[in-house]
Amino acid sequence: VQLQASGGGLVQAGGSLRLSCAASGSITSIYVMGWYCQAPGKQRDLVAFITNLGDTNYADSVKGRFTISRDNAKKTVYLQLNSLKPEDTAVYYCNALKTTGPPFWGQGTQVTVSS
Repeated sequence: VQLQASGGGLVQAGGSLRLSCAASGSITSIYVMGWYCQAPGKQRDLVAFITNLGDTNYADSVKGRFTISRDNAKKTVYLQLNSLKPEDTAVYYCNALKTTGPPFWGQGTQVTVSS
């Protein structure tokens, strides 16, 4: 499985971005896709995930501001980031889980929010 993340950038506080993660390769039996973020010097934390049934889950810090969605036809998962805060600044990584085996990771996309 290959995951190609895109959509990061520099935005002012209160602004919005949309991240995309396109999956290719052996994508059958992927049942969860999600986004993680990692700020400098910090661990990689879960931001949101979506299951193949469309169930979603969000970190408390992003509830009401971020929305995860998927387009099965395009094999792409999106993360809409609204009302961005400087503390959202991080590298955002796309992640995919199959029913067995280790997770797959995309290359990361930088999100920088200026105050």
